[in-house]
This record gives sequence, structure tokens and C-alpha cells, in this order.
Amino acid sequence: MAVKSVYVCSNCGYESAKWYGKCPSCSEWNTMEEHIPAVQTKGKGVSVASRAAMSVKRLSEIDSTIEKRILTGVGEFDRVLGGGIVEGSLILLSGDPGIGKSTILLQICEYLGKNKSVLYISGEESARQIKLRANRLGVTTENLFVLAQTDVLAIIETIKAEKPDVVIIDSIQTMVIDGISSTAGSVTQVRESTNLFMHLAKSMGIPIFIVGHVNKDGAIAGPKVLEHIVDTVLYFEGERNYSYRILRSVKNRFGSTNEIGVFEMTQSGLKEVENPSLLMLSGRPKNSSGTCVACTMEGSRPILAEVQGLVTASGFGTPRRMSTGFDYNRMSMLIAVLEKRAGYFFNGMDAYLNVVGGLKLYEPAADLSVTIALISSLKDVVINDNALAFGEIGLAGEIRAVNNCEQRISEAMRLGFTKCVIPFHNYKSLSKDIKINVDIVPVRTIRAAFEAVTE
Repeated sequence: MAVKSVYVCSNCGYESAKWYGKCPSCSEWNTMEEHIPAVQTKGKGVSVASRAAMSVKRLSEIDSTIEKRILTGVGEFDRVLGGGIVEGSLILLSGDPGIGKSTILLQICEYLGKNKSVLYISGEESARQIKLRANRLGVTTENLFVLAQTDVLAIIETIKAEKPDVVIIDSIQTMVIDGISSTAGSVTQVRESTNLFMHLAKSMGIPIFIVGHVNKDGAIAGPKVLEHIVDTVLYFEGERNYSYRILRSVKNRFGSTNEIGVFEMTQSGLKEVENPSLLMLSGRPKNSSGTCVACTMEGSRPILAEVQGLVTASGFGTPRRMSTGFDYNRMSMLIAVLEKRAGYFFNGMDAYLNVVGGLKLYEPAADLSVTIALISSLKDVVINDNALAFGEIGLAGEIRAVNNCEQRISEAMRLGFTKCVIPFHNYKSLSKDIKINVDIVPVRTIRAAFEAVTE
């Protein structure tokens, strides 16, 4: 019987029997690629393995003991994973090229190699290249084994024969299955390869790390189903011009999501930063307008960051707006609120915003710090060096309550801040000890907040 080809979108994985110039699912142009599916023969009846897989258990009969975890020796990495590597888990590590994905994985091999055997499978580098990088990073363990291979079925047979304790696949976009006609890195190859590694990890109880590339939009290359197959998705973030790297968990079946770990890239590899707030605030300018300290929550960790604003007269008919580390559209919205509700006018003024250190502020609690930095630059008024502000700003100009208020204030106290400007509705829920040890100013409006930090 003739096998009909199918057309698969390289962006979203949509499959169709005919070719489209524009993908019906994601509306991208010229992404439909032809694939010839492998012919599979199906036997009649149900096999013994299938019958075993369909065994049903009562909920009360299932073992609910805490899963065993393997420590990596890097505290920030263990924190993001939720306390260590879970046996039998499939972990996807993604990030921009050169951000440090292979570096951090090779570094944890040094600690894992003390008690565990690690199999490092590389589809991009030769064994000699990995050896040179290991020498630079100081990785000398005898329990690290290297295999330069891209054939998925051969890799699986090797893992079954060697039975390592931890497996690293670098990267999934280079893996191929001979029975699939498409090239390496295609939607079908990436999806089916990951699926095979998932079944291997669950059946043998071996944790497997998979390195994934990102596309031009910053998303993980390949179909979205790739993120649904794995147990944990980690993103490595950072700017090339900065030495700091942020490891962020966006999915974790064995721990909390949105946890981050902070690292610094050095000549000898990545070094963990245990106190990121102190690092982000180092080198703050004194007696300079347009700067304010924000406090954002990354998972369960409060981090202080310096927000800098610059407002200057525009040399063009249309004022220019630019934002680094903060959402551009939200900055434009906050400027509109300042003009409409607070009486601070930016007409004919260029506005620039920057979060120092390469950190990205996603939380609405940073709104108040952003507006104070912009007003400070507009009025050329210096903000108190010991003051900190956080709060969400609504379209009516009100300052709304935020969560984890006490944790934010405690982190500010630990770093020597003596005044905290917070939303009025958060003040009642604070403990007496917090109110005694730091000067807390509850505010309802933007103008009141700005006057509080300039006193």
C-alpha cells in the first residue's frame, strides 16, 4: 500500500494532507514541510506488555512516599528543580546559543560523578571538544562517560546496556530516528525522539536532561507538545553584554514553578550567586535623579533591582519610548496614567527605562518603582537612597495591593533600607515587628508615593 505524505508546520506542528502557503493554525507563511510517515505494522490482539500497562490500581494502593532526589552540588540549580533531580524525570533545558546550557550541565557532572555514573551524549560536539571544555571547567570525574551519537535508537540501546544513573542529551534538535524521513530538527523528529526518551526515563527510572534550542522569537524550537511531554522545563536567560545568567523554571511537576537561580559567567564556568539582590544593587549612583529600587518576587524569592528612568526633551515630532527589562506596552500605559490621573505631563519628552543588571521585571508590583523613576527624571528630583517602593498601578491612578508584602519588606530591611513605600491596603496585614523596625509609608496615590520617597 502506498504511503501518502503529510505536510507539517515547522512552527506549531499542525499536520495536513495538503500543502498550504499559510499555516491554518498559527498563520505563519511558508512553514509547511512535506514528511513521509514511517510504515508501521500492527499485530492483532493485545500484547502481554500492553495488558501489563493497562493494570488498574486503587488510589489507596498507590505508594505515595516522597520521591527520591539527587543533589547536583549547585545550590541554585537544586533550588530551581525543587530540591534536586527526581529519578525517572525528563528535564528540558533551553536557552539562547552560548548562554551556558552545556556549561552548567557539564559542571554538575563533576559533583554527580562522585556517587553516580553520568552518560553525556553529544550530537553537536565531538568527544575531544567535550574533553577540552571539561578541562577548562575543571571536570575530572572518572564516572563521566561521553558518547558522540545522533541515532536515537542506537542511543537507547546504549543506555539500556550501560545503565547509567544520569543521562544528558545535547541537543534534542540533532537527534534522528531512521524510520522517519524528515531531517534532524524537524517537528516530527524532535517530537518522536523526545517521546522515546520519555518512555525510557519512566521505564528505567533514569533522569534524563535534554538540551533544546530556541527559535528567533525566544520560544523552544519544535512543537509546543515538546513542553507537555517533559516533566520540567527550564529556561536560561541573560543578555550577552552582561555576565549574569538567570535559570528560570516555567514548568515543574515535582516542585514550584517560576523559581529562579542566578549565576555569573566567569572564565572557569558558571558560579552561583547566593545573594542576587546585593549584586543587582552594587554600584548604585548617589544623589542622582531618575533611579528607584523595586522589589519583585521570583517564585518564593524576593529580589531587589534598580530601575532607572531618563526623561528628556524630544528632538523629533513624535516622542521616543524605549524600555529594557520591562514591558514596553506597560510602560506606555503607565505614562498615560501619569498624564491623565497624576498631572505629570510627558508631551514632547523622550522616555527611556532600564532595569540594571539584565533582570526582567514581569510582576505588576514593579509599576510604582517605574513611575517614581520616570517622575524623578522628569522633575530632576533625587530619590532617597534608603527608600524602596512597590505596588501595582491601576488605570484610575490607584495603587493596588500586592502579595508577599512582608517578605519584600524583610528583604529590604536585610539590605539596609529604612523606608518602604507600600500600597495602603497592605498596611493592615503587616505584623507589629515589621512596623517597628522600618519606616513604612502606606499610600493611595502616585503623587503621595513620590512625595514620600523624596522626603
